[in-house]
Amino acid sequence: MAEPQGTNLDPWYSHYAQRTAGLSASEVRALFAVASRPEVVSLAGGMPYVSALPQDLVLSAAERTVREHGAVALQYGSGQGTPELREHILEVMALEGIRASVDDVVVTTGSQHALELMSKLFLDPGDVVIAEGPSYVTALTVFRSYQAEVVHTAMDAEGLVPEALRETIARVRAAGGRIKLLYTIPSFQNPMGVTLSWQRRMEVLEIARQNDILVLEDNPYGLLYFDQPPPQAMRSVEEQGVVYLGTFSKTLAPGLRVGWAVAPHAVREKLVLANEAAVLSPSSFAQTLISEYLGTADWRAQIDVFRGVYRERRDAMLSALGEQLPSLSWAVPDGGFYVWLRLPEHLDAKAMLPRAVKELVAYTPGTAFYADGGGRNAIRLSFCYPTPDFIREGIRRLATVINGELTLLSEFSQTGPLPLPLPAERPEGVLPPSVG
Repeated sequence: MAEPQGTNLDPWYSHYAQRTAGLSASEVRALFAVASRPEVVSLAGGMPYVSALPQDLVLSAAERTVREHGAVALQYGSGQGTPELREHILEVMALEGIRASVDDVVVTTGSQHALELMSKLFLDPGDVVIAEGPSYVTALTVFRSYQAEVVHTAMDAEGLVPEALRETIARVRAAGGRIKLLYTIPSFQNPMGVTLSWQRRMEVLEIARQNDILVLEDNPYGLLYFDQPPPQAMRSVEEQGVVYLGTFSKTLAPGLRVGWAVAPHAVREKLVLANEAAVLSPSSFAQTLISEYLGTADWRAQIDVFRGVYRERRDAMLSALGEQLPSLSWAVPDGGFYVWLRLPEHLDAKAMLPRAVKELVAYTPGTAFYADGGGRNAIRLSFCYPTPDFIREGIRRLATVINGELTLLSEFSQTGPLPLPLPAERPEGVLPPSVG
């Protein structure tokens, strides 16, 4: 039998490894070209508002990096990361109850890179990763690129539901599935914005122990709370069964591309080897710059500035939703970047997106955050990047699109106007309800 040939568009198509079938452009990435147009209000991507970071802080740190540490900062480094930065990372993690040693930390090129390294170490074709439903879109892409099956488990307003997790594990194992990892974003989850309660964190850890499943605790938003900090990290009480992923992308700047993993000893050793095989060493310059910043600037106060910026924008989005779309429902986030908006069952957020773009507003359809096609009638709205005025205008445009779709459906319905959900309940004290 003749070997399959390439296509006219890609003559090397038949030569790719099978695992590349799991690589595809995410719905978030596909929106970037549209969202970058200046006339479009983008409520789509989760871009931090780096303009809130004083330039002089970064410039002075960069100047000292070159002037005082240039010979080291511009050279190859360790596959584990510089000891100086790992010391500072311990200070950052202590804010969430994590006690670790410098040797426990592996610096990576963003926490996304740590996620990829963990997948490389643990996932064989056909293995199962249990993830919250919905879950972080690029994590799903990484897992599938290693030919793993992603199985979602249910969430509610308190995050991952322990009983649903037990049922998911039993169902997967009854079908012969081999579960390797449980992936969770417990604080201000992407995309739902909800936070796993302390009691549930303990239940989830116990379920993982009982079933010999390693927990991947991804925590990019934990320090970006608006009123009260979230419960302490799961890694604070479980060292052997949790690999903790952190990043400076949300609390400093994503362009520096520095994250980290904290893992049990044996896993850490393999992470270092995998890191060296992938990038030889994470950027010495970026690590030194961050070390200079953390060692000289009041970085805790700067994180508090970010909290204020995002709190104001969250409130603007909730207020606009309450005014423009009072019949819909959404989760109220206590931190992070996102609001998860639920549409009536008969609306399809992905199918509705072209009309939204025509009305000059962009969002991310809920289907982007499911590996199984779920989330059809949900939307993730990001409030982190646009100003409050742009957020309000974006919600006004979005309401025009949604109400227009509902009107069309009503006109073609033989049973009269289609029912709308009850108005969302909002906690006391919360206001009625460009690229980022």
